[in-house]
Amino acid sequence: MVLSCNNITKAFGTDVILDNVSFHLNENEKCAIVGINGAGKSTLLKIIAGEMSADSGQVIMSKETTLGYLAQQQDLDPSNTIYDEVMSVKAGVLALETNLRRTESMMKDASGDELENLYKQYDRLNHQFESENGYAIRSEVTGVIKGLGFGENDFHLPVATLSGGQKTRVSLAKLLLSHPDIIMLDEPTNHLDMSSIAWLEGYLGSYKGSVILVAHDRYFLDKIVGKVVELENAKAETFTGNYTAYSEKKHQERAAKLKAYLNQQQEIKHQEKVIETLRSYNREKSIKRANSRQKMLDKIERIEKPAELNDRMNIVLEPNILSGNDVLTVKALSKSFGDLKLFDNISFEIKRGDRVAIIGDNGTGKTTLLKILNGLITGDSGEFKLGAKVYPGYYDQEHHVLTDSKTVFDEIQDTYPNADNTKVRNLLAAFLFTGDDCFKLIKSLSGGEKARVSLAKLMMSDANFLILDEPTNHLDITSKEILEEAISGYTGTVLYVSHDRYFINKTATRVFELTSKQLYQYNGNYDYYLDKRDAVMNAAYANPSSGKTEDRNTRAKADPSASANIAAGTAADWEMQKQLAAAKRKLTNEFNRCEEEIKKLEDRNSEIDEQFLDPETATNSVLLSELTRERSENEQMLNSLMEKWEDLYEKLNDDSGSLLQ
Repeated sequence: MVLSCNNITKAFGTDVILDNVSFHLNENEKCAIVGINGAGKSTLLKIIAGEMSADSGQVIMSKETTLGYLAQQQDLDPSNTIYDEVMSVKAGVLALETNLRRTESMMKDASGDELENLYKQYDRLNHQFESENGYAIRSEVTGVIKGLGFGENDFHLPVATLSGGQKTRVSLAKLLLSHPDIIMLDEPTNHLDMSSIAWLEGYLGSYKGSVILVAHDRYFLDKIVGKVVELENAKAETFTGNYTAYSEKKHQERAAKLKAYLNQQQEIKHQEKVIETLRSYNREKSIKRANSRQKMLDKIERIEKPAELNDRMNIVLEPNILSGNDVLTVKALSKSFGDLKLFDNISFEIKRGDRVAIIGDNGTGKTTLLKILNGLITGDSGEFKLGAKVYPGYYDQEHHVLTDSKTVFDEIQDTYPNADNTKVRNLLAAFLFTGDDCFKLIKSLSGGEKARVSLAKLMMSDANFLILDEPTNHLDITSKEILEEAISGYTGTVLYVSHDRYFINKTATRVFELTSKQLYQYNGNYDYYLDKRDAVMNAAYANPSSGKTEDRNTRAKADPSASANIAAGTAADWEMQKQLAAAKRKLTNEFNRCEEEIKKLEDRNSEIDEQFLDPETATNSVLLSELTRERSENEQMLNSLMEKWEDLYEKLNDDSGSLLQ
């Protein structure tokens, strides 16, 4: 164990952020700290790093353990170049190298004992230099800088001229190259493009040390961590496994707690009703029986009601107007800014119901393409055409559609005056604005809150073609999951730019990659794109004259056999998806019928229990016998139905493909 947090408590005024938070980190273990915005994740990191003191509790690290912390704010020397600033972390190794060269020079003119001493000194220095990877530091530094998205032309840029995101990458490079025993990173992927994030995944995954991550990039967490510490309501709970494993366990845990709570509440209500009925008879025996039941009821250890889960709220998105099947057609579109050509002669089509993700490195023209399609800027050549009855709605990451002086509620209602208060409040609640939150001023909101308001406005519009630019930026994981459910269930058409691979994987039916000024199409989600990309790009490079936009036709020209395999794979995938959807619908219907039968039997048993309390029933042996037999049969049927319910529930929530088994 290299780190132990014991009963960490921290409050700001009356707000308790961390309450007796405890967890530990083992050697070489990779751990994520997750929770909604404001849960105390960054506060906990600062306490571990010693930048903030806890009100109580201890942070214990093993002796000589080194810790490197990348906060959201960095301190760099503005007079240095990128390369010199990153290389400064190797100052000790460079000093060793200087001593080695000096010793070599002195050895040329020395003899006798002096030479012997210099040999010993050289061996000692050289051993230390090798142990610190001195002979490879320049290639190591270059590799890390390039891995984090800087080209060689950027190496000599002054730090003073860099953007905030670029400075963050420089700080991250310095931290990685310092090789601490524990790396702590707070939102390290915020300013990285997809290739840089993939590089960082590989680096941290093989890092010979421990890692603590705070990140909203769930795909990133899935690739790296083996432990998740969740902060919720100021408490901490530890889960083994990656983010997906944690999410599944958490949902199962919540479902089990809710089920236990609801079952107990049902039993309590039943007992209270029986007690009330017995007391209403106002007879000595019935009152004694009522008192006896009340004593038993009072001894029950009440299950606390699980906290309401805003992330389980259902957002049903249905466009008011059905578009034609052809939603968007783009032909030979090109765009440059001066000498910088972003994309050249790209063509594609989008059909109704498509959910298309546009990906690519920073600077490839993704946002520019969206702005052209929204008429905000013009292309240099080519054209695009919207289909019949297509009404686009645009979400931009700068939130230009919001008015700072308005409240959240007024922002929605003023835009859609025909929507009544209940509809507006329900929509806002679905996007996690409840109570007084609805009356916050827009200018006082965080970036994530503004993103949710902008998305809520878009969802209320008449648009049936949603065009979204980085919709998950600034959103916490809960908000991302809400948006995923909304987009996945949307019956209109969606085109979006995103770096969030988990979001893409959950929502996209097609992936467009902008790279090398061209656009390549993949008919699947992000995992499908990863699986097919090498084959597609190799085919394109092998036959560059085959076309500028990679699609099924292009692949056929580049490599007919590969195209046939990919097309067959796509058709098979599509057929499998249809079969899974049909099987799930069938199971859902069966599950609903099962629940209805359970309710009917439980209601009937409640009626029988009430009849048992009726004095007339007690004196009617025939009726008493019939009711006893019926209730016994009902209980047997209920046991069988509950087993069936559990089996159906497991199948409905199993993503392994067992629906078709």
